[in-house]
Amino acid sequence: MASCWWRWRRGCSWRPAARSPGPGSLGRAGLSGLRAAAAAASRAQMSYFNLVKSLTSAFPNMYSISRFHHVTPAVCCCSRTRSGEKYTDPFNLGWRDLKGLYEDIRKELFISTTELKDMCEYYFDGKGKAFRPIIVVLMARACNIHHNNSRNVQASQRAIALIAEMIHTASLVHDDVIDDASSRRGKHTVNKIWGEKKAVLAGDLILSAASIALARIGNTTVVSILTQVIEDLVRGEFLQLGSKENENERFAHYLEKTFKKTASLIANSCKAVSVLGCPDPVVHEIAYQYGKNVGLAFQLIDDVLDFTSCSDRMGKPTSADLKLGLATGPVLFACQQFPEMNAMIMRRFSSPGDVDRARQYVLQSDGVQQTTYLAQRYCREAVREISKLRPSPERDALIQLSEIVLTRDK
Repeated sequence: MASCWWRWRRGCSWRPAARSPGPGSLGRAGLSGLRAAAAAASRAQMSYFNLVKSLTSAFPNMYSISRFHHVTPAVCCCSRTRSGEKYTDPFNLGWRDLKGLYEDIRKELFISTTELKDMCEYYFDGKGKAFRPIIVVLMARACNIHHNNSRNVQASQRAIALIAEMIHTASLVHDDVIDDASSRRGKHTVNKIWGEKKAVLAGDLILSAASIALARIGNTTVVSILTQVIEDLVRGEFLQLGSKENENERFAHYLEKTFKKTASLIANSCKAVSVLGCPDPVVHEIAYQYGKNVGLAFQLIDDVLDFTSCSDRMGKPTSADLKLGLATGPVLFACQQFPEMNAMIMRRFSSPGDVDRARQYVLQSDGVQQTTYLAQRYCREAVREISKLRPSPERDALIQLSEIVLTRDK
């Protein structure tokens, strides 16, 4: 796989023909470099296909993306509806089935101890994006309409939306402890207010409440699907704590970590509601693939925003990943232009000045742009999958959500 990744790196037309000289000076590739890039374009598709083939064999059922194309920065997956019905904003459409979402979650977290209650309900204040519950209920309706033209969301499907948000929030509480984070969503983190030990216990309690709600659904297949998410979250965190010495394996390591920590929850939640609403395994796979690709794109854009957005806009400090020693997509792409970043990556940006230098390298490279291109590719794959379902406003809203993922700024 390493040799395949190296061939792809050398063959892709978007790889710079000449190394940029370093921070403070952008440099020019020159006419010969442009000719070399043009000649390489014809080899790019097959090289990337070989990479994808290697990733697919290494991580079954995870990386099934098709060939990547270097496209223009325009980010539009599909802005027109295809159902023939009046289009409604995806979030307005999804919230029809999510009224009282946070009140219902707080009921699941019924706790007699005041302090523990305050900790567990801290992030369920209605100020989050509720991105995952929105996707879940839209997918539920889209699958129900596809199966038997039913426009109702089952109570069990709505419960999956609540459970997904609870699992996600519990993972945030635990992540903040691991990262020693001080702010999230524009306010202090649970661990900074109540301490790390109590924060860990609060995260555990939220997970246990989600597990009880999941068991109450009474579908063993769905229980199996969503417990996989919890396993993936743990494995993803372990992947994030490590790094690959071989630079050719880093990108596969990064994508696997991204899937397990972010995309698995969205993919498996979408699959769970499809199982509850439709007996067709083909539909289950469509729902899973849509969630997986949107989830990967979501995290890639999040990694981009860590370099391009401001702290006030994000609600948390920027350049946080570098400070944690993490090499995300923009860093890994930038490393192709600035090989001196390899040493920084291996020491996890721990030497004085590493974070600032790495940030400058990223901003002077095409790392942000290439990470955005890759996110676009995942969103196009998500659109291709969801378009296989029968036309409906909910299906079109899911298509539109993939575009919102690419254009969000926080």
